[in-house]
Amino acid sequence: MKTILALAISLAAILGGTPAVADDSFITLASTTSTEQSGLFRHLLPLFTAKTGVGVHVVALGTGQALRTAANGDADVVLVHDRVAEEKFVADGFGIERHAVMYNDFVVVGPATDPAQVHGSVDAVQAFQRLATAGATFISRGDNSGTHAMETRLWRAAGQDPPAGKAPWYLSVGQGMGPTLTMAAARDAYTLADRGTWLSFRNRGPLTILLEGDPALFNPYSVILVNPARHPQVKAEMARSFANWLVSPEGQAAIGAFQIEGQRLFIPNAHTVAPPLHR
Repeated sequence: MKTILALAISLAAILGGTPAVADDSFITLASTTSTEQSGLFRHLLPLFTAKTGVGVHVVALGTGQALRTAANGDADVVLVHDRVAEEKFVADGFGIERHAVMYNDFVVVGPATDPAQVHGSVDAVQAFQRLATAGATFISRGDNSGTHAMETRLWRAAGQDPPAGKAPWYLSVGQGMGPTLTMAAARDAYTLADRGTWLSFRNRGPLTILLEGDPALFNPYSVILVNPARHPQVKAEMARSFANWLVSPEGQAAIGAFQIEGQRLFIPNAHTVAPPLHR
């Protein structure tokens, strides 16, 4: 794991686009593919580094993998989006000082022809019931990410359990959001996407948003410090400076300013009450 992580950090240092910093003046952030592939970090991290002199090396994984990486002591801080997994990470003693940072929402996308008639659904659970009834091709990230966790909860609420290999129309690809959307576009298939990656995705082909706005699709992100009592090697103070900056007025303004074609991809909410978690 540490060899893979070292390679990922080296690549991040080459491609990350943050200002140059001293060799030891950086932290490792384990985060989601949605924050990385949406372009958010290319916008935020140079601002933080210019202010503090601290570089941020991003390891972009699904939320589950990001939390495992942090639990192993291979990251200093995490920014993820699965409240259930986040709460367990803190309860198990791996994380401290969890703070809300921002949110967006999930959307159900699929071909404009919409053979499963998802567009007529009243909510996400009914949409997933219609997908199963129609046997419409669905591309799942299948990577234990926050998006995959949300998808799994929706299938269960819909009374469905379509793991790969049992339902021929259900394809689990074990990839991030970008590659999953690319495959859905190539196959005229449905998928669940976070709005941030969807807005930044250009190769949409026949895909369009078919369901949005259900409160159950609320998608909050939190920052959590890795517990230095569990892993003394973590760069706790630099990691805390990053977390504090994200929730500061400056960091929140920077998140709110990140837009594509006039649309904000993430809504800062460090100082507001978040909507309730739908399980």
